[in-house]
Amino acid sequence: MADIKYEIIEHIGVLSESAKGWKKELNRISWNGNAPKYDIREWAPEHEKMGKGITLSEDEVQALKKLLNK
Repeated sequence: MADIKYEIIEHIGVLSESAKGWKKELNRISWNGNAPKYDIREWAPEHEKMGKGITLSEDEVQALKKLLNK
């Protein structure tokens, strides 16, 4: 499996925290040098490990926002 490179461009906020210290966060992340996308996933305390997550483009975030504001 190829190495996945990422850079957290902007930390937007924490949605929740588990008893073990993992935090579900909303960030803007550049994956493998590509344009940043919005990303929701769990992170270990020092961002050394990550869980499965979801990435959203700007258009998808705007669509989600409209759905949540109904």
